[in-house]
Amino acid sequence: MREYLLTLCITAAVTYLLTGPVRKFAIVAGAMPEIRARDVHREPTPRLGGIAMFFGLCTGLLVADHLTNLNEVFEKSNEPRALLSGAALIWLIGVLDDKFEIDALLKLGGQMIAAGVMVMQGLTILWLPIPTVGTVALTQWQGTLLTVALVVITINAVNFVDGLDGLAAGMVCIAAAAFFMYTYRIWYSYGIEAAAPATLFAAVLMGMCLGFLPHNMHPARIFMGDSGSMLIGLVLAAGAISVTGNVDPEALFGGSERSTVHQMVPVYIPLLMPLTIIAIPAADLILAIVRRTWRGQSPFAADRGHLHHRLLEIGHSHSRAVLIMYFWSGLIAFGALAYSVNAASMWIVLGVVFLSALGLVLLLLPRFTPRAPRWAQAFVPPRYRRRRAADLAAEAALAAAEGAEPQPRTPVAVGVSGVNGATAVGPRSRSAR
Repeated sequence: MREYLLTLCITAAVTYLLTGPVRKFAIVAGAMPEIRARDVHREPTPRLGGIAMFFGLCTGLLVADHLTNLNEVFEKSNEPRALLSGAALIWLIGVLDDKFEIDALLKLGGQMIAAGVMVMQGLTILWLPIPTVGTVALTQWQGTLLTVALVVITINAVNFVDGLDGLAAGMVCIAAAAFFMYTYRIWYSYGIEAAAPATLFAAVLMGMCLGFLPHNMHPARIFMGDSGSMLIGLVLAAGAISVTGNVDPEALFGGSERSTVHQMVPVYIPLLMPLTIIAIPAADLILAIVRRTWRGQSPFAADRGHLHHRLLEIGHSHSRAVLIMYFWSGLIAFGALAYSVNAASMWIVLGVVFLSALGLVLLLLPRFTPRAPRWAQAFVPPRYRRRRAADLAAEAALAAAEGAEPQPRTPVAVGVSGVNGATAVGPRSRSAR
């Protein structure tokens, strides 16, 4: 566990430290597209945050290769090299898209090629444990098609949900945390070495997201762009592929194959757990495709109909909409994790039902602002503190004395100094030569 935590911390530190220089580079390179109709932010914000995340991934894998216990993962499996190859390709495509806005079909083709590169190096699904049937071996073509489909779906699901500050990175981090606990239990408790690469991938993915989140929380100073969203989607898919179809269910519980597989329904080790961690992004992806197709549009046409956009429309603030999405992602992922540990416990089911009801109540109270008790005033943000009547009266008197209403914020043109706190790089005067 200590080596996994060391890998996670180093990955997070490298990602965090590189994001600042990458932000300045993105401003200089002009990777700051103008505000589009579907965007939520009001000021042009640099992209290319995926550059820092990719170097964090490379550093994490390099450190793990030099650790005593994790080095065995690289010696016994080619999956880390396969992941790095596919990640480099999808990251390059994302960087080009962040800068030049390449066509959606070209990106889709690049995603399929990246998945094919990983399959050629051994990162593929070999068999599927089917409920009431048992373990079904897949042919080479079946495994390849299923692997490519899972990679493409996961990448686009994460890409579609990347619409608010900190949303995609936080949701993927929550999913990676649940997936890490799941695969580490398989690797450590049952001694199944096939789960070690997936455990490493989850630890590195958590580090990438945790290192980037401080720069990406609202108001974001930099966006991860497609170079980041497609990258973390591919790493998440690689972990799911590594453990799905490579871990024998009979080795986990013993007994007959049919009874073992039947016991693992509905969280299903290890088939459904990778799907539960992307349940919210996948649902958003499916709804977007259906909505756009119904309107006669291309499935890749951008709009403002995503789940996070709808949360904003019904009155939730930016931060609360993100927290609600975090809540549902954590509930599904960790609920599935808890149920996989003890499927016979009724308390787990009751807890999930209670938390689901709580989540629904939060959705119905978009304009409710909770107030912290007086003893906790110093530990919460100012907007959650109780204001005294004297303070309210003073604010009202000040507003009446000024006699002017606040002016609405207007978008700032690309290249203007001070964009989202950007003061290091601004327009420079050029002297005549």
